[in-house]
Amino acid sequence: MGTTNSRPKLYPGDIVEYPRNKYFSHFGIYFGERDGVPYVAHLTSRDADTKIPLYGRALRSEIKLDPLEMLGTKYKVNNMLDGTHSPRDFHSVVKPAIEDMMGREVTFDILFHNSEHQATLFRYGVKRSQQVSSAARGGGC
Repeated sequence: MGTTNSRPKLYPGDIVEYPRNKYFSHFGIYFGERDGVPYVAHLTSRDADTKIPLYGRALRSEIKLDPLEMLGTKYKVNNMLDGTHSPRDFHSVVKPAIEDMMGREVTFDILFHNSEHQATLFRYGVKRSQQVSSAARGGGC
């Protein structure tokens, strides 16, 4: 599924990828609908002044629920670790974990805890970032 498909079929617990440029994407977890509006849970900065993290870090970040298309109209499902890791049950594990984390301060770190790390942690219980791995191999980030 290419990034030009802006209306893929989503299921609660899917990882949603929002491409930002050639090297970087933002990731979230599809949470489901509330009052007919689809929502995604994602790691984001709390304050406008930390949206561009200094030295790849933002100390004032948190997990938020936002309408799916508020983060962008171009997105795709990217359950990238399904071949090697079992997805955790959304209703008994992932949803409670998201709800527990909402509003808590989290340190965003481009190399060690970015939105992709957070999304894979929710879905699979492991922190992985293919963007960081690609950058380490010389593919950019």
